[in-house]
Amino acid sequence: MPNVMETIYARAKAAKKRITLPEADDVRTVTAAQRIMQEGLAEIVLINSEEKIAAAVKSSGADVSGCRIVDPATSPLREQYAREFYELRKHKGITPEQAHQIVGDPLYFGCMMVHGGEADGQVSGATHSTADTVRPALQILKTAPDCKLASSFFLMIVPNCEYGENGVFIFSDCGLVINPDAEELAEIAIQSASTVRLLLGFEPRVAMLCFSTKGSGSNPLADKVIEATKIAKDREPDLLIDGELQADAALVDWVAQTKAPGSPVAGRANVLVFPDLNAGNICYKLIQRLAKAKAYGPVLQGLRKPVNDLSRGCDADDIINVAAITAVQAAYVD
Repeated sequence: MPNVMETIYARAKAAKKRITLPEADDVRTVTAAQRIMQEGLAEIVLINSEEKIAAAVKSSGADVSGCRIVDPATSPLREQYAREFYELRKHKGITPEQAHQIVGDPLYFGCMMVHGGEADGQVSGATHSTADTVRPALQILKTAPDCKLASSFFLMIVPNCEYGENGVFIFSDCGLVINPDAEELAEIAIQSASTVRLLLGFEPRVAMLCFSTKGSGSNPLADKVIEATKIAKDREPDLLIDGELQADAALVDWVAQTKAPGSPVAGRANVLVFPDLNAGNICYKLIQRLAKAKAYGPVLQGLRKPVNDLSRGCDADDIINVAAITAVQAAYVD
């Protein structure tokens, strides 16, 4: 395991947080739960039908005796959560009966546990879409007081790489915000910089990526990135951020000297902010496959409490790693 993940594991163990896994009817989830508990990364709450959890445990051979198991259908917390969810959503026209039905969904029930302090964070997405994972988080937990939107990032670890932070990068947003405007792009950049400080412990150097560097290609697409960079600088004057930058100018020193001389970021960026989801999602998948990089995420940022997503193609190791990241994020909510 790369050193950065070893550090995250150590911090997760020290944090001693409680994480909900609402897809506990899946073999990968219960397998991960056993290992998370064994390694002391977090306490685990498995949420789902008791019968479905038992079937997954039988299929996997996992030992989940150390986990708390919660069946929303029979939990004494369901009535309380239904009332609380109704209060949260009645302005949207939801009825008490609908609230009772909705909190029976394991993903909603888990978010209600996080909302109420019964847990510190949630991880899902192995069998659900990103929209299914994010929706209850936004409806129940909402964004943090100083954040204007929720966004996502991938922690990218590229082997044998001299760029970034010895091959470690944050890529944003590659999983959630489809086509951010300049204000939203600035917010994504600021959130990503905060993530680097809190999660990884090094100083962020943020590159606002574009097809153009410093006016080399005049276009409304480039103008958005230029405006976003200005907004972020105005909001965070001490943040090392620059744009618009092409990817080679952001990463390679000699290219930076040619295209963006004097830039505080060009040639040594460790946070890459993409202009839209098309660019970010395509790029992270290419780096993952062609450079054999490890890609952890999409991890959500900007929420009051952490709820994180998985790829539906994930394995048990991916669930373990994202649970560890979630536990570290939760330590900074307190």
